[in-house]
Amino acid sequence: MTTKLNDTALKQLFLDARTVHGFLPEAVSDEQIKEIYELMKWAPTSFNGQHARFVFLKSEQGKARLMPALTPGNVPQVQSAAVTVIVAYDTRFFEHFATQYTASNPTAFFENNAPLAEATAARNGSLQGAYLIMAVRALGLDCGAMSGFDIGKVNAEFFADGRYKANFLINIGRAEPSSIWPRGPRLAFDEVAQIL
Repeated sequence: MTTKLNDTALKQLFLDARTVHGFLPEAVSDEQIKEIYELMKWAPTSFNGQHARFVFLKSEQGKARLMPALTPGNVPQVQSAAVTVIVAYDTRFFEHFATQYTASNPTAFFENNAPLAEATAARNGSLQGAYLIMAVRALGLDCGAMSGFDIGKVNAEFFADGRYKANFLINIGRAEPSSIWPRGPRLAFDEVAQIL
């Protein structure tokens, strides 16, 4: 990988992309959802683990199960999105290492250390959720991540056995232009970073 992406690609992924708060009434197909996953799954994680789990809510019935957990201000975003994704993580991700990390078998690091497994799953599941956002943008769709919901209610409704745990939500679709807020400022490099 030696070629810098062109300005058009950088704008689509980062510079012009925005968090979307409302969507046009356009569907996202199952094929598009699978294409998003097939792209994002190749991004790096600890030990090549596939820590994240995704529930793609497209149907009215699926979204209705989520509605009681949302803060009121987030209901319209979910209602207008073609798809809302519950980004969760698998607390027993290490059970897949035999096929996902063939260089060695790091299962023992996590099998008897629940706090380490939980922290690793949450960290890498968050990474995979961010990769999902970038895959959505790369494939020409818009999205908006959300954390305004009751995690306990989502876990009880969708992950009752406790193995998977909700992390955040991502709404996906085509942006309704008036729902895109002006870009907010960002901190300067020297305020957040050091080169040592």
